[in-house]
Amino acid sequence: MKLKTSKIICIGLNYTDHAEELKMPLPTEPLIFMKPPSALIYNDDPIVYPPMTKELHYEAELAIIIKDKIRNITPDQARGHIQGYACANDVTARDLQRKDKQWIRAKSFDTFCPVGPKIVSGIDPSNLAIKLYLNGELKQSSNTSKMIFNVDQLVSFVSRVMTLEKDDVIITGTPPGVGAMKVGDTVIVEIEGIGKLTNKVTA
Repeated sequence: MKLKTSKIICIGLNYTDHAEELKMPLPTEPLIFMKPPSALIYNDDPIVYPPMTKELHYEAELAIIIKDKIRNITPDQARGHIQGYACANDVTARDLQRKDKQWIRAKSFDTFCPVGPKIVSGIDPSNLAIKLYLNGELKQSSNTSKMIFNVDQLVSFVSRVMTLEKDDVIITGTPPGVGAMKVGDTVIVEIEGIGKLTNKVTA
């Protein structure tokens, strides 16, 4: 799969169990931020550990791939404008996120948005097991049913902020259990009905 993505929109704090883990109140609206298209990589591509950070984290997420140009759509219209779903990893330089007090640098390095292994359509995104394995060890395990804002709500909300184009990507938040990766690690995001996204961390 190769996408002609103009932007990657990311959702923060969108799982009830992750909010509980962080002891944070549930947001009343989706919390959005962005990654540049240069962050996008695919299955089996290396995640490059930048020398600027000392604390690189994984975050398993469901990715929505947009089908066509949309603006100001309703949640009921959203499903007709989704070409499919994929696994994603919202790679984050956690120390820079804390230091900067905002997220652009921490989330935007090249290779910080693996997506794959393929785009799958015809599945219900509202009840899918989502897991992450680090070197074969299960680190994250939840279900998309625990999303605070569902796929239709997210696509509608983002479309009311900005025009979405074909192949744009929305990644939908991560469940509990995020943690550190180091050079040499292999990280696998697995989502029921979609498959496994595998990436190795390199220097």
